[in-house]
Amino acid sequence: MRPALGVALSWLTCLSCLSCLCLGLAAQGCGTRREGQPRVKAASNDPDEARRARMVDTQILARGVRDPRVLDAMRKVPRHKFVDPAERDRAYEDHPLPIAGSQTISQPYIVALMTELLALPDKARVLEIGTGSGYQSAVLGELAAEVYSIEIVPALARSASEKLRELGYTNVTVREGDGYRGWPEHAPFDGIIVTAAPERIPQPLVEQLAVGGRMVIPVGGFFQELKVFTKQADGRLSEKDVLPVRFVPMTGEIEHETTPTRKSD
Repeated sequence: MRPALGVALSWLTCLSCLSCLCLGLAAQGCGTRREGQPRVKAASNDPDEARRARMVDTQILARGVRDPRVLDAMRKVPRHKFVDPAERDRAYEDHPLPIAGSQTISQPYIVALMTELLALPDKARVLEIGTGSGYQSAVLGELAAEVYSIEIVPALARSASEKLRELGYTNVTVREGDGYRGWPEHAPFDGIIVTAAPERIPQPLVEQLAVGGRMVIPVGGFFQELKVFTKQADGRLSEKDVLPVRFVPMTGEIEHETTPTRKSD
């Protein structure tokens, strides 16, 4: 009978060892994560960050914007801080919103699209005509080394400058004035973006665009088309139509210009 008892005791000892081994492994996370598998990222408690992520996924990525730098900027810039307090609940919705001076803050997709169309190189210098709320300026500030922005409405120029400074965009400079003649002191620019629609391209902007640089601009009166102009080595512009848009008209000196002067292919 003793051999049988010895066998039984041996089995009990093995079972006990196995139990201890499993408990030890469980305490170390046995079977829960293989080496090299990503850890689960904690969910953000910032509801605006979640709204920005949803905006990018459903409005911007879904429509074909793919530049990762642009997508990152759109996820980062707090759009709700550039709209009136009464509009903040709608800041990340898929449409433009009114701001002071009878102006608008563009639809998020259009901001992302125009930024992507600039195809900015590293350490780019950008000119923006029409600062508005400063939101597009902030997005550009995430990508470019220097952004120079001109706003014709004094109250908007002041408020946008203050907001951008408050948010730490020290590489964005805002000036009150008519954007028709650009900012020659800082030319040439790798990209020029215009957020109001002239019926013709202002020639001073063409002259301030660097060779190989792009100008993204809505052109037209009642019917407008978003266009991309690229400056060739001979100074001429190649032109590409992107899509129909609706922007506020460009005002100031452009309203008194009567003769188109730009060269194009």
